[in-house]
Amino acid sequence: MEGNRKLISPFHRTRCLAAAAPGGKAKLTHPGKAILAGGIAGGIEICITFPTEYVKTQLQLDEKAYPPNYRGIGDCVKQTVQGHGVRGLYRGLSSLLYGSIPKSAVRFGVFEYLSNHARDEAGKLNSTRGLLCGLGAGVMEAVVIVCPMETVKVKFIHDQSSANPKYRGFYHGVREIIRTQGIKGTYQGLTATVLKQGSNQAIRFYVMTSLRNWYKGDNPNKAINPVVTGTFGAVAGAASVFGNTPLDVIKTRMQGLESHKYKSTLDCALKIMRHEGVRAFYSIEILSSTFYKGTVPRLGRVCLDVAIVFIIYEEVVKVLNTVWKTE
Repeated sequence: MEGNRKLISPFHRTRCLAAAAPGGKAKLTHPGKAILAGGIAGGIEICITFPTEYVKTQLQLDEKAYPPNYRGIGDCVKQTVQGHGVRGLYRGLSSLLYGSIPKSAVRFGVFEYLSNHARDEAGKLNSTRGLLCGLGAGVMEAVVIVCPMETVKVKFIHDQSSANPKYRGFYHGVREIIRTQGIKGTYQGLTATVLKQGSNQAIRFYVMTSLRNWYKGDNPNKAINPVVTGTFGAVAGAASVFGNTPLDVIKTRMQGLESHKYKSTLDCALKIMRHEGVRAFYSIEILSSTFYKGTVPRLGRVCLDVAIVFIIYEEVVKVLNTVWKTE
């Protein structure tokens, strides 16, 4: 037994949370730090990337218009700026900002909590466990934060794009939705949202965990600079976009002002396939495909989004480690 302890002790010591010496022994991230750092990262990120989210949502909602209002990404931006000024690209920001901060806080808090319990004796998190921890984090954020906030966001953006907007602001919009549809009105598309967020975070954390393990190799203490972290984040974001864009489009339709047309998430998917064909799943020209309409702006947004979030998150955690000592 003593011999075994000596063999594993160099690895076991990497699991120390706070007693790490200046030599650079790996430490686990306390969930409390993850919640704070995640919230800060989420708030900053959404302020930077919201215009691309706005364009993505507009293009997806526009597919139901005959004839379409926009000829593409550039035309959508041009018409929005001409009609409402640059500030028009930030319509609906408040609803997403109020949701982005707690969403990222819940995501990273849950992920760190789960991953702290999923690491092996060497303190290493393998790719499979990273995927499962990401899945758990995605499902939790979907139920607690994402579904109600995304429903309000989509309804708000859709309403502001109509000829006679009825919502005067975020809080007024929430009150009207609850007054006319009840709390259930803010939880439309829950199944699609859980599937989307769960798969989203599973893919992202799987890719991030895999790339981090590859980069560190046999040295679990190897530092990763922000540029590398951002690059890994962008790759993870791109993988998640192509992995679940169909779910994102279904979710958007389920949460729009015309969501009453669909009986359920399955009904929504079946109607899209029935009216626009199964080829939509496999179309090479993704901008003309129902399920992949909005993929290009979404790809740009998500890659930037995930890169920014992971960079800011890691840097904030570093700062917190110097002022918040945890066991």
